[in-house]
Amino acid sequence: MISPLEKTEILIEALPYIKKFYGKTVVIKYGGNAMINEDLTQAVVKDVVLMRLVGMHPIVVHGGGPDINNLLKKIGKQTEFVNGLRVTDKETMDIVEMVLAGKVNKRIVSLINQSGGSAIGLSGKDGSLIAAKKKETTVVAEGGQLVNVDLGHVGEVVDINPEIITTVIERGYIPVIAPIGVGSDGESYNINADTAAGELARALKADKLVLLTDVEGIMSDSNDKDSLISSLAVSQVSGLIKDGIISGGMIPKVECCVRALEGGVGRTHIVDGRLSHSLLLEIFTDTGIGTMVVPDEE
Repeated sequence: MISPLEKTEILIEALPYIKKFYGKTVVIKYGGNAMINEDLTQAVVKDVVLMRLVGMHPIVVHGGGPDINNLLKKIGKQTEFVNGLRVTDKETMDIVEMVLAGKVNKRIVSLINQSGGSAIGLSGKDGSLIAAKKKETTVVAEGGQLVNVDLGHVGEVVDINPEIITTVIERGYIPVIAPIGVGSDGESYNINADTAAGELARALKADKLVLLTDVEGIMSDSNDKDSLISSLAVSQVSGLIKDGIISGGMIPKVECCVRALEGGVGRTHIVDGRLSHSLLLEIFTDTGIGTMVVPDEE
């Protein structure tokens, strides 16, 4: 049990950070184990509510892969992934939109409201928030040749219209966003949640972008838990990818951070969402956790 004195010391440590980030915008990508573990879900929700109550402007962009997988399994539909992206035909897109913009989004909104916050759920289709187009991708076939693959309704961001987000924030609400984009033809597109969060942060010139993941951060040695890289400059990224230190699913996350920084975002963070209250630890303590990707001048 934490003593009253220890509680006081925690509050004193947090005070300068509360002052520093008062009125600042923080985009949070919420997904992974932090969404499927009830205790972690409650911790994230409480973190977001506290951030808003101390004067910050949190914006939540969420995934929902496990819920989508469960519903597809129930109706007997097979799921195929290419380069980590779900192949999304018309029927699957209908299910993705129903789960993300309906079930998952409204569950998060409800939890925030129950915890003392005021949230509004949106998808990228609301107010033309996320304009998208069909994403093109290739795979290496036999013989080493690159072959185009049709991913269906998987999209990439063309443009962000942040007006609806700024309006919601100005009215005192926490925006909770399902990463569904809309094409010029009116078709819906499934957008990677990391990408959507990064592009929103970039469009809003957010002060922080935080990606909640299922790993501690970037490790210089994947077999050594003590090799966490706590701070990483943009100019170091390409070399670490070349050396295989940044690999697999971490590559698009880091590239998302780099693009956000190049678009004017203050700082970006890759944080272990499996750790309870990881958002507060990263933002309001001296040590922080995870890996921070920063501009070169820092």
